[in-house]
Amino acid sequence: MDTLRSALQPITHNLPTPLYTLGNNLLGPTCYKTIILDLTLTDTPCLKLAISKALGLSIISASSIVKIPQILKLLRSQSATGVSFLSYLLETGGLVATLAYNARQGFPFSTYGETALIALQNLVICVLVLRYRGRGAEAGGVLAGLAAVLWGLMDERVVGREALGYVQAVAGNLAVASKMPQIWTVWRQGGTGQLSAFAVFNYLLGSLARVFTTLQEVDDKLILYGFVAGCVLNAVLAGQMVYYWKSPATAGHAAEIGKEPEKIAMGSSTGSSTKGKGPTTRRRG
Repeated sequence: MDTLRSALQPITHNLPTPLYTLGNNLLGPTCYKTIILDLTLTDTPCLKLAISKALGLSIISASSIVKIPQILKLLRSQSATGVSFLSYLLETGGLVATLAYNARQGFPFSTYGETALIALQNLVICVLVLRYRGRGAEAGGVLAGLAAVLWGLMDERVVGREALGYVQAVAGNLAVASKMPQIWTVWRQGGTGQLSAFAVFNYLLGSLARVFTTLQEVDDKLILYGFVAGCVLNAVLAGQMVYYWKSPATAGHAAEIGKEPEKIAMGSSTGSSTKGKGPTTRRRG
């Protein structure tokens, strides 16, 4: 370890100014010296902070594309079968409230930055779902309503600090409630339709990581409980994705991971949808 440290320290001690500034701001002077300059990995608090920051930045980076597969799947199929509009609308409302709460509390951006990126992607999904269900005219009202909510929550003259705390408590419940319509839709149809496997599994991993970063960096039970509850329901949705993988009411998820393209093209038992038509659904009592 000493040999490796001796080889790396000339690099860590001469990082470009932007990298030095970023690392110092993220870790703080003490932990930056311990982890980056001294390359000491036995300091548990600093090591946990470094892992948390790395996870936080990774989540933010991944969140910039996490819902893109779902958007592409809707565009390609021209169908919103299996995708719950109510689920995405509730989730977006919760994200908007959480974004405002974290920003006004002054929490580190690395602990909540993905909320803005995911909310924007959710809005696109909401618009597409409405369009493919013949309700495109309602999209403008949804966008205007959410924009007004965000504006009001960010302005302390409109929503005071104490009231914002109550709003965040409701947002945590929304995060939980938002998964229920999607879980119900999948169960009722006996398949996941046009729901993106990539988005579901990556969202589960992101929620697990976010629980860890919140425990390390944010001393706020409202935030923590919301992430924990959301993580549990994301796990349920991921379980449904696995269970219904080959259901006739499930679009071919193998295409998302680059497997069995010939079966998908032929509309095999793994499930496929013809453009303009959703997959055949199977009702459950």
